[in-house]
Amino acid sequence: MVSVDTVLSALKKVVDPELHKDIVSMGMIKELAINNGKVAFTLELTTPACPFNSDIEQDVRNTIANLGVKELELKVTARVMEGRAISMDELLPGVKNILAVASGKGGVGKTTVSVNLAMALAKTGAKVGLLDADIYGPSVPLMLGLKASPEVINNKIQPPISEGIKVISMGFFYEQSQQAGIYRGPIISGIVKQFLTDVNWGDLDYLIIDLPPGTGDAPLTIAQTIPITGILIVTTPQDVAMNVAVKAIGMFNKLNVPIVGVIENMSYLECPHCKEHTHIFGKGGGQLVSEQFKIPFIGEIPLHPQIMTGSDIGKSVIISDPDSIHSHVFSKVAKTIAGRISVIAAEMRVQQEAESNQSQAGDSFSQAEAHNAPHL
Repeated sequence: MVSVDTVLSALKKVVDPELHKDIVSMGMIKELAINNGKVAFTLELTTPACPFNSDIEQDVRNTIANLGVKELELKVTARVMEGRAISMDELLPGVKNILAVASGKGGVGKTTVSVNLAMALAKTGAKVGLLDADIYGPSVPLMLGLKASPEVINNKIQPPISEGIKVISMGFFYEQSQQAGIYRGPIISGIVKQFLTDVNWGDLDYLIIDLPPGTGDAPLTIAQTIPITGILIVTTPQDVAMNVAVKAIGMFNKLNVPIVGVIENMSYLECPHCKEHTHIFGKGGGQLVSEQFKIPFIGEIPLHPQIMTGSDIGKSVIISDPDSIHSHVFSKVAKTIAGRISVIAAEMRVQQEAESNQSQAGDSFSQAEAHNAPHL
C-alpha cells in the first residue's frame, strides 16, 4: 500500500511545461488522501485555459498508475494565479489579471482580437471582463450586440453582460450611435479612471482592456493608475503597422509594463477550395517584432469574412461557429496567452518570496545586532 509521501514524491516528477516547475512545489495537489488503497486528491491547475491541462492530467494519471494504484479518484479544477501586485488599497482587489490589448495604429483589428479573446477565455470557464478604453470610437458594444444602458446601484455602474463577460464602454453612454466623442486629454483620463474605479467588476480572473490605438492619454492613464499583468501587442504583417507597433512597445517598456507577446492579425487569406494561404498584406511582420524585442510570438489570426461578419452583427465567431477553424485559432491564442500570464504570475510569486525572505533576513540581522550591542 502506497503512502502519502510516496505519492507526493512521485508527483514531484510531473512538471508544468510552461512554468518548468513540478506540480507539488507549485501547490497544485490538494486534499490528498489514501483510504484502503484508494488514492484521492484534487489537481488544481493554474488556469482553465492552459494549453497543457490535458497533458498534465494524463501525466498525473500515468504517474499514479505506475505506483501500482488500482483506484484513483482525481478531481481536476483550476484557479487562476494573480499576475499583478494587489495590495490592500488596490483599486480592483478582485481582479487577478489585467491584460491590455494595444496597437501602434488603428485598423489592425485590435478590438476584434480583444472581443474574441475575451469570448475564448470565458468559454474555458474563466471569469472575464472587457473594458473598452477607446473613448473616441467605442465599438465593443456593437461587436457584442449590446444596446442596454448600464444601471447604477449604490453608486456603482453595473456592467452589462454578454456571454458571461462583464462589459463597459463609452458606447453605452452616447445618446445616439452617430454621436461623436469630443473630449480633451484630461477628460479622457478621467473617464478611463472612472471605468476602473466606479464599475462593479467583482471577482475576475481576467480583465481585458481594449486600448485605443497609439500612445496617447488612455494607455498612459491605465499604465500609471493600476498594476497591469501585461500588454498584448496587435499588428498586421505590413511594414507600416509593424513599425508603429514598435513605438507602442517602446512606450510600455519605458513604463516597465511587461509585454505578454505580439499577435499578427489578418496574416493570410485561406482559399476555401484549395486551402492555400495568400499573404495579402505581406508576411512575417509579427515574427520580426517578436525577434527584435525578444518577446513571445503568440500566433497568427487569418483574414476571413466570417470573423468580420461576426463583428458587424454582434455575434463573435467563437459563439456563432464554435467548430470552425477560425474559432479554434482564437481558442489556441487564448490558451497561449493564459499560459503566458501564468508564467508571469509564477515569476512574480518567486520574486515576492525572495523579497520576503530578504526582508525577514534583514529583520533577523537587525535583532541580532540589537541583542549583541553593548549595554550602556
